[in-house]
Formats: sequence, C-alpha cells, structure tokens
Amino acid sequence: MSDSALRTAFERLNIPWTEEKEQTLLSYMDRILERNRQVNLTAITDREQFIEKHIIDSLACAGTEAFGRSGRIIDVGTGGGFPGVPLAVAFPEKSFILLDSLNKRVKIVDELCRELGIVNVTAVHGRAEDLARQEDFRDGFDLCVSRAVANMSTLCELCLPFLRVGGTFIAYKGEGGEREVEEAGRAIELLGGQVKEILYPAEGRFMEEHCLVQVEKLRPTDPKYPRRAGLPGRKPL
Repeated sequence: MSDSALRTAFERLNIPWTEEKEQTLLSYMDRILERNRQVNLTAITDREQFIEKHIIDSLACAGTEAFGRSGRIIDVGTGGGFPGVPLAVAFPEKSFILLDSLNKRVKIVDELCRELGIVNVTAVHGRAEDLARQEDFRDGFDLCVSRAVANMSTLCELCLPFLRVGGTFIAYKGEGGEREVEEAGRAIELLGGQVKEILYPAEGRFMEEHCLVQVEKLRPTDPKYPRRAGLPGRKPL
C-alpha cells in the first residue's frame, strides 16, 4: 500500500483532502516510528502497514453520521494517538481530547502534535475512571472513540460517562465484535446506552480486521459509574 492510498481513503470517506494533511499524517507516522525505539507506541513498524492499520483505519469512523455532527470528541486509550490524531488532522475544525493512562505516551503525542502544528488536539494523562467524574469531562462530549483493547462492557463503562445525552460512542472492534455486543447488552442499557449500528469492512471503510460498534447515549449515566480505577476491567458489568 503506497502513500497514495491515503488520498483514496480521503476520497472514499468524503474527507476534504489537501497535500498538507497528507504530509502531516506521514510526518506524524515517521516521528512515531522514531520514538518507538525508546517507548513502546506501536507493534507495527512497517511503513505500509502503519498507513493501513493505523492512519486509514483511524479515519474509518469519519464517514458516519455521528462523527459528522460532532464537534467535541474524546479518544479514550489513545496510545500513540490513534484514532485521534489522524481524525484531528483530517478535520481541523473539530476539537479532540486524547486520553491515555501512560504519561510517557501522552507526552510524546503532545510533543509531536505541537511540532507538527496540530492545534486542535489536547493530550491528557489520566485514567478514564477518574476523569469521567470531573466536571470538565463528564457529559461534555458529542462523540467518544476508542481502539483500546478491552471488552465492550468495560469500554462502555469507561466511555459513556464522557458523553452528553444524544452523543455516540464508537468502538473499533475485531471480528468478535458482534458477540461482544451481545454479551454487553445488560451493561450498555445499565449505563444509559443503546446499540445503534455495527458497520463492517465490506461497507467501504477499509478495515480488514475491525468493525465499528456505535452506541448512542439515551439517558444520563448513573453517577456511580464508572466504578473506581481498575474495577471496570477486572469485573465487567
């Protein structure tokens, strides 16, 4: 897969393309791969695979109605900045908070965004269980996205509290995504959400391994959620 695949992805997802956006994304990739020698940011070090599995895959949610109508977006468990940074570069008019529990990763993402002039990103260090209880974060976002490795029950407990009523959580899930959704049904309802749609690779969103699970927030999440740090992962609802 060549760099030109980025332009094709932009076109198919109806994202306005500019050479500056493409060069920013490729520069971000090169700097992440360079920093990866010191800090574990990605297991994917091949350039073409990185473009496909990190950059283009991150852009997959851009074609959804939920993303289109969202202005304030939070990426929970961003790691090396995915999907948040590619989305922020593609849509400079939207505002992004990138959250991760490992401060080393957050510092690198923040530094690279500043170096490349990606001004609509704020990288934040902390645990979702703690930040979702803070006034500036709870109920404060139109959209939450996550590619984090956790089951749907855990992710919904971590992510739905960040959303305003009417907002949407989009989880990037693997082949077992549909089964996870079924198993998380009780938790999703308990947290005030409802599964709206599951989008698959065949629908033109470039993902060979992912589907997009969209959960709409219908009601305020009970203040007792998320539970204290660690519990959502150890004991899913």
